[in-house]
Amino acid sequence: MYLHNLHPPFGSTKNRKRIGRGPGSGRGGTSTRGHNGYKSRSGSPRKIGFEGGQMPLQKRIPKYGFKNFNKKEYVIINLDKLQKIIDKFKVNKIDIEFLHKIGIIKNKQVPKILGRGNINHKINIDIDHISKSALSKIEKINSV
Repeated sequence: MYLHNLHPPFGSTKNRKRIGRGPGSGRGGTSTRGHNGYKSRSGSPRKIGFEGGQMPLQKRIPKYGFKNFNKKEYVIINLDKLQKIIDKFKVNKIDIEFLHKIGIIKNKQVPKILGRGNINHKINIDIDHISKSALSKIEKINSV
């Protein structure tokens, strides 16, 4: 057996259709596309969602929803977490820059202090959003 003797078994391969190669090929002329019309022309596949000129479904159904790009994303910081931050970093002033630097808040996030837990150290807090309960606990510690 030699390489030049090898060939696939009979019937296992088939020549591809050669469309549009003249009348002698049996597939010339209209090239299996039938006669005139939209589908016979190049670039004819219909657009996705096309319904024959009827108003398409994606235009018929109502639209809803709104994404506010000015939305403020609040990060909740309770007093117990604030106490852990004070213990870890040994600070007496907390502001937005400090929270950003230690990785508690990211860009465009706004911190809000809530009153869960207790705080044991005097602390100066320079944050705009703080709950009444947290404020009263902080003032109580700072007044002592």
